[in-house]
Amino acid sequence: MTRLKSLVAFLAILSERYCYQGNSDEVGCYVAGHPLSEGNSFFEVTIVESGVRGTIAVGLVPRFYRLDHQPGWLPHSVAYHADNGKLYNGSPVGKQFGPKCTRGDRIGCGIGSENLNTGRAKIFFTKNGEEVGSVEVAVSAEGLFPAVGMHSLGEEVKVDLQAEWLSEVGESMMMVDSHEDDWGRLYGVRVRGVLLEYVGKGKSNMDVGLAQARQPLTTRCHYYELEIVDAGEKCFIALGLAILIYSQWIHPGWKDPSVLFFYVVDDGKIFQGRGAGDAFGPRCFRGDIMGCGIMFPRGYTLDGEGDADDCERQEIRPNAAAVQNVLHLNDEEEEEEDGDRESRTVTVFFTRNGKLIGRKDMVVPRGGLFPTVGMLSRGEKVKVDLHPLSG
Repeated sequence: MTRLKSLVAFLAILSERYCYQGNSDEVGCYVAGHPLSEGNSFFEVTIVESGVRGTIAVGLVPRFYRLDHQPGWLPHSVAYHADNGKLYNGSPVGKQFGPKCTRGDRIGCGIGSENLNTGRAKIFFTKNGEEVGSVEVAVSAEGLFPAVGMHSLGEEVKVDLQAEWLSEVGESMMMVDSHEDDWGRLYGVRVRGVLLEYVGKGKSNMDVGLAQARQPLTTRCHYYELEIVDAGEKCFIALGLAILIYSQWIHPGWKDPSVLFFYVVDDGKIFQGRGAGDAFGPRCFRGDIMGCGIMFPRGYTLDGEGDADDCERQEIRPNAAAVQNVLHLNDEEEEEEDGDRESRTVTVFFTRNGKLIGRKDMVVPRGGLFPTVGMLSRGEKVKVDLHPLSG
């Protein structure tokens, strides 16, 4: 039979719903009536409301676990805590494990059956269908029981004990190309189809995750978009344009000559070659779609334009009546007057969910401007479309 304390249960279709009804001085803990097993090896908890502090824990505990303690705090229990992203494995002191979770997120917990007969098992946790990490723990003969703990007013969850785990990203990647060839530089970032995942340490400003496209923006491919799939711990996500030789050790936009960057989530500022940004647009969050592009002056033409179907790297060349482009200036032309440089100016613009945020004018540097994405905290994931206007 299900055991619970300081929780009120509401029976809903296909799953049970629980909300915290304590006074925040004591923990409310739910323990399922049956342990996870080879035939029923996974369960999932949806955070309906984060409440005051979001102190929601999801994990596995022994059958007669103390209901006034969060899962993971006592021996022989393990749990992933939503408020700080830490893993608690039989101790009230947690270790950094994954991203924080909030309202709308789904936390899953499963058990591997490979070593169950030896008294040990791999316990893994997921967030929104993607695996966060795993840990090996001891399992008694009675097994480990699904558990959910809450500890502040307003917290509410929906528990699905019959959930089936299927890696959403893993399955979708079977149907699409890797897209890894689209990226010329990858540091601290993993490519999974159109998804970029930060895999760096996220402990200092030197742990930059950098992804730079193989080709620069051109008049044929002048715009790209980024969707925030997971904001991670701090959402230090940036998108914009940079030169090809930009340092992998510095977050995009912080140092010359990175050119232009829009700091996507944490402060909505634009950074142009220095560590202090300028107010530019709204902060952005999970689900927002950011865009960055170039408005080229009239008269720019591309070699082979009209013959190539794809956005291959094209050389930008001026026609007889067009403005000159800095990509093809010789040493003498570089010394032209400021008025001529202004005639070669392009406009870099940024969008949020299809609406223009703002724009900046600049001269295109030698070599072109490359779509570049920066990330700097654990759990950050973005979906990038380098050719959203290609049909």
